[in-house]
Parts: sequence; structure tokens; C-alpha cells
Amino acid sequence: MLVVFDLDGTLVDSQRDLAESTNEMLESYGGRALPLDAVAGMVGEGARLLVVRALTAAGLEPDVDDALARFRAIYDRRLLLHTRPYPGVPEMMRDLAGHARLGVLTNKPEAPARRLLDAFELTRHVAGVIGGDSGFARKPDPAGLQHLIDAGQGDASATIFVGDSMIDVETARRAGVRMCVALYGFGNLRGDLMLEGDELLAGQPADVVRLALTR
Repeated sequence: MLVVFDLDGTLVDSQRDLAESTNEMLESYGGRALPLDAVAGMVGEGARLLVVRALTAAGLEPDVDDALARFRAIYDRRLLLHTRPYPGVPEMMRDLAGHARLGVLTNKPEAPARRLLDAFELTRHVAGVIGGDSGFARKPDPAGLQHLIDAGQGDASATIFVGDSMIDVETARRAGVRMCVALYGFGNLRGDLMLEGDELLAGQPADVVRLALTR
């Protein structure tokens, strides 16, 4: 069995650091800060789209490349200030690692993704990490997920993708794998989850273990 996880909103709660980094970027252009929940709803499709959405919401029109560079520098500095694994995530990863191969698929660049996994000692449980700059199209394109499946010589029927947003749901559908929705994450703050009824639903990380091992 292969269990692949999204990162932000699934393994780690990074809302505050993402929001405060975004707001620091906006304020550097004289803009107004946005509510934390508003920024969280912009996360999931890579830093560029986050920056574009935030600039639009703040009514700013600077050069996007410059704004993106500012955001990345700020977020690199703030990456670990408040971000922590959701309660129960380390135990979930430990318990699943004894029964399945684990991977991480995120639209966050690979370097900061690995920094987070290393900081919380989750890397030891993970066989592969693919970020938004790892050479594959970003989610919801299924290429990165398919690569993780192929790397373990697995198949879609024995794979579960765990994520918190509609982007993750679409990724699972396109790859033909089972989807487990992390309802405890912040991805559904957008209010755009459109489920078909065959998804696995996890109200807390411990539910992922139970669902994966009893499917």
C-alpha cells in the first residue's frame, strides 16, 4: 500500500506563517493586511497564485515577479515560527509507516517542504517527496502522484492520497486513486469541496490510520 500526503493543511498547520508572510509582503508595498482565513483560502496552487490572489484582494498592482521574490524571502525567514504538525500527525505517520509506503506531494517548493519534514522528524517515515518545483506539473496534475506510485512499483488501486482541498481531490481523481479528505485541515476554508460520496473522510489524523488499514 502507498499513502501519499499533501503537506500544508494535511500534515502541518502553516496558516499563520503563510498569512503573516503574505501580509508582510503586502505591507511592504503599502497595502493592507488580510485576515488569516482569507489568506488560507488562497493557499494550495503554488506561491505565485497565492501572491497574485493576495495582491488582487489588497488592490495592489506591483510587478508579480518582484512580489513573489519578496514573499519567498519573507516566508523562508518565517517558515518555522508558528508552523507545527497537526496534533496526532507524528503518531499517524509512525503507525502507517509500519504497514505502508509513505510519500508527500505538495505544491510548496521541495526545499522548504523538506525543511518542515526534517524539523518535525517526519522525513524518516517518508520514501519520497515531490514539491512544486521537482520537475512535475503541479497538482491537480497527477504526474507527481503517478511518479510516486511508479517509484514504489505500486499501482493506483493500492494507493490513497490524503489532502485537505479540492485541488487534492481533483489530483486523486485524475490519478485514479482513493481520496481521503483531511477535514481537520484549512483547505476547505474556500468552501469549494465537491465530493462524490466515495471519498474517505478523516476528522482527525488518527482516522487516516483506521481508514487506510481497514479499506
